[in-house]
Amino acid sequence: MLTLRTLIEPAHPRLSVRRQCELLGLNRSSWYYVPGTESDENLQLMRLIDEQYTRTPFYGWPRMTAYLREQRGLLVNHKRVQRLMQKMGVQAIYPKPRTTIASTTHRIYPYLLRGVAIERPNQVWSTDITYIPLTQGFMYLVAILDWFSRYVVAWQLSNTLDGRFCLDALQSALQRKRPEIFNTDQGAQFTATEFTQTLEQAGIRISMDGRGRALDNIFVERLWRTVKYENVYLMDYATVPDLITGLTEYFQFYNDERLHQSLGYRTPASVYGGSALIETPRV
Repeated sequence: MLTLRTLIEPAHPRLSVRRQCELLGLNRSSWYYVPGTESDENLQLMRLIDEQYTRTPFYGWPRMTAYLREQRGLLVNHKRVQRLMQKMGVQAIYPKPRTTIASTTHRIYPYLLRGVAIERPNQVWSTDITYIPLTQGFMYLVAILDWFSRYVVAWQLSNTLDGRFCLDALQSALQRKRPEIFNTDQGAQFTATEFTQTLEQAGIRISMDGRGRALDNIFVERLWRTVKYENVYLMDYATVPDLITGLTEYFQFYNDERLHQSLGYRTPASVYGGSALIETPRV
């Protein structure tokens, strides 16, 4: 039986998912609307890995394997755990989630924020990607965050780590405001020419985390923990439409209603000076 899964090859060496959809006469959203899949047993393992990794992001596959065996009583070998963590994008070669894989073919920009005082909205934005478990699959979430206010400017979902959804989030964010500096890690999604050219053409300075510096993008890492503990793990979403609806509601709550101690118990929207009515992303 032919399905989108058999027609589209996400790791094709020459054709992007977007181009394959065009050649097949399909709307790209019809591909991204299908969650990533694994066996039920592996999906459960991936959820346990994600929950533990959110608590202990310094766990690589050896510690994660030991955790699953000793504390969860699961008979899993390290090769399986290593493969699942790689698929999730959370292999801890250094203390930072590995949802993005460094590219060796694109320009790497210097880190511009060491010792810089963050004093105003839209001075610095940053972005990152995280794994989101579903009861029958998984998705990846990218978000763009204003450092000063912790305001989520834009977000987007995808079932692959194809960089297009990151570019979609960036273009959506730039329709609202423009930062002075945009900070990312050195992942291929963010070093891609189309992504960096979009920033440069908008007159935005590009900053990239140094290798092994887990704290360079700490505000987005904190956002992921908040989103997962306060929403994703509690809601246990079954489908992509449920996830989109739930995250849309949560990010509006996060921006407009959630009081942040670091902001003097104000909301991100009140500090940012904008409305939390972010456009619901298209997948």
